[in-house]
Amino acid sequence: MAKKANNDEQVGFHKGALTTLAKEREELMRILQIVEQLMQMHIKGLKDMGVDLQAEAKKTEKPAKKSDKPIEDIV
Repeated sequence: MAKKANNDEQVGFHKGALTTLAKEREELMRILQIVEQLMQMHIKGLKDMGVDLQAEAKKTEKPAKKSDKPIEDIV
């Protein structure tokens, strides 16, 4: 009986965590959409002013740094 209750508690815990994380993911996606819209507005503004964004990007381009640690070790 105690093992069944413990198992049910763990199932409930994991389901609750997944529900919370799904809501967090939705909120993060909403924020990313807002950021993307703002970036597109600024890109359009710069293009309208004649700024060459590709040339600017090449000036500041750096090689991507690869993390040596797998995600499991970081978390």
